[in-house]
Amino acid sequence: MPCAAMVSSVACRMRSRRCGSFGLRAMIFLFRFMYKCTHTCYCCLHSSPLRRLRMTTQSSRRALQLRLWALFMFFFIPGLLMASWATRTPAIRDLLALSTAEMGVVLFGLSVGSMSGILCSAWLVKRFGTRKVIRTTMSFAVLGMLVLSLALWVTSAPLFAFGLAIFGASFGSAEVAINVEGAAIEREMNKTVLPMMHGFYSFGTLFGAGVGMAVTGFGLPAAPHILAAALVAILPIAIAIRAIPDGTGKNAAEVAHGEAKGLPVWRDAQLLLIGVIVLAMAFAEGSANDWLPLLMVDGHGFSPTSGSLIYAGFTLGMTLGRFTGGWFIDRYSRVAVVRGSAVMGALGIGLIIFVDNPWVAGISVLLWGIGASLGFPLTISAASDTGPDAPKRVSVVAITGYLAFLVGPPLLGFLGEHFGLRSAMMVVLGLVMVAALVARAVAKPQSEPVMENS
Repeated sequence: MPCAAMVSSVACRMRSRRCGSFGLRAMIFLFRFMYKCTHTCYCCLHSSPLRRLRMTTQSSRRALQLRLWALFMFFFIPGLLMASWATRTPAIRDLLALSTAEMGVVLFGLSVGSMSGILCSAWLVKRFGTRKVIRTTMSFAVLGMLVLSLALWVTSAPLFAFGLAIFGASFGSAEVAINVEGAAIEREMNKTVLPMMHGFYSFGTLFGAGVGMAVTGFGLPAAPHILAAALVAILPIAIAIRAIPDGTGKNAAEVAHGEAKGLPVWRDAQLLLIGVIVLAMAFAEGSANDWLPLLMVDGHGFSPTSGSLIYAGFTLGMTLGRFTGGWFIDRYSRVAVVRGSAVMGALGIGLIIFVDNPWVAGISVLLWGIGASLGFPLTISAASDTGPDAPKRVSVVAITGYLAFLVGPPLLGFLGEHFGLRSAMMVVLGLVMVAALVARAVAKPQSEPVMENS
């Protein structure tokens, strides 16, 4: 302490000069006391609990932002991978020499895998936490894409169905874990962010559809296209997983002692109606992902490239709806947005079914995409804040929604084989209209009913 040494030196000189007056010694003592107090206050200021709390808050805020952007990436990658093979379904069908019904059976592998992953996901999240589940399942999703590419190289339909099952199981488990993590972030931020997260999934499908349209136009075979998409996804997964904390959704004690009690949330009437909504809207989204390119090629006579372009229009509508949905939710309430989305989706699907015009088809798929865009994120949000045990409720809604992926491809494939894909879409139209009728189920406990009636 230089100041203290200086004071001591002055004091020694004063003593040597025999300046021992009481007043001078008192001034020296007071100076030393003031210095020590000042130094102590300075140290306390820079090591105080308030400063540590401020630094901790800033660090937590930064960690939360990194966590949010990591989830954006984990929504983007599945959309990219899904669109990478979905846009090539006409070429895949022709390469594997399959009929429409046989293609539906092959796509059934995706449905079985998705439901298997969904049914295991709640236990996995509670046992291991979202971070480990996301890391493992995203890695297996890449593996599934590699199997799909291999199946096309060797032209094996059973191997392709097996690859879809691997991809579907990984995709289903990852989606539940990601949505549980997203719901936790939404509660921590006290802000509606799940629609934007799902917007990154739609952005991934839009990007993947654009790439698929381009490589289809250039004549690139589907096998190297799918292989490249799988390899591109590896590095972002490895980087983004570092921002996800351990422990979210983890409850080993409940896993060990609560299995025999079952899921009482299944007896929640409001949650069941939320499940009806997510079933209908996921069916609308999944039917477009699985069948829209083929619907435009077989039902409307489009070329494969134009079919991919129409699918890109659907994903564009999904992306726009999810990135702008937060403003409409805050402005008009969840109930109004779900009801309006269902009506818009029904209008788009109806135009696709009954109107045979290329320009109308382009507008219709845009309406279809916007209408289906907010169903899944809004029902996830509704499940997380309309009752206790949010992770369990989120997983139940996700399981219900993914039933659409189980029954959708084979059902539409069977109906399409006998009545045509355009007529088969009447099932989707009916479900979306039911969702509009039960939209009140997503209302918040207090504010939503008032906002809807205003």
